[in-house]
Amino acid sequence: MMTVGITGRSGCGKSTVTECFIARGIPAADADRLSREILQPGSPVLARLAARFGADILDSGVLNRRLLADRAFATAEGKQALDAITHPAIAAAIQAARDAARQAGSPLFVIDGAVLVGSVVDGMWDRLVVVTAPYETSVARIVQRDGIRPEMARRRLDAQMPEAQLTARADVVLRNDGTRDQLRQRAEALVDRLLAEAERGAGQRA
Repeated sequence: MMTVGITGRSGCGKSTVTECFIARGIPAADADRLSREILQPGSPVLARLAARFGADILDSGVLNRRLLADRAFATAEGKQALDAITHPAIAAAIQAARDAARQAGSPLFVIDGAVLVGSVVDGMWDRLVVVTAPYETSVARIVQRDGIRPEMARRRLDAQMPEAQLTARADVVLRNDGTRDQLRQRAEALVDRLLAEAERGAGQRA
């Protein structure tokens, strides 16, 4: 089974690309969603966070995210402790999803995430797809999607990993510089290509 990482900066159209894979029946793990799920009530991660950062970060089992952030980001040591607790849980959830996909006989598995390069799952993929878009196009999409001012959207983009750094790691760069339909066509062609590649690899191993 081939594992495909799909990433890109905010407003690049990454979700549209991942949707094309999912629509073809390819299982996917959303790293951003899993990072939120491990902080839901009942998660064993919460008990570890409370032990490290104080029981009062939980209110009737619900995480006070602002209080946790205030304490975790106050020092470099606190941020390291937060990462040491949460990152392995995210990686384990992705690994479990990947194992299930492999057992189900899927030829491909997708890891989708805004921050994959340099994260705890860096290198878990066989192919890395980076979706790119013109800067101002991304700004306009973020403004429309999140209802924020253009200067806030630019600030968000500028705080993320530079596009050149991402594309330097990419096996495939999908340029989203046209319409959504054009991006879907490029994504569909990529799905076909990777499926064929995965099948050839399986044939060689057989």
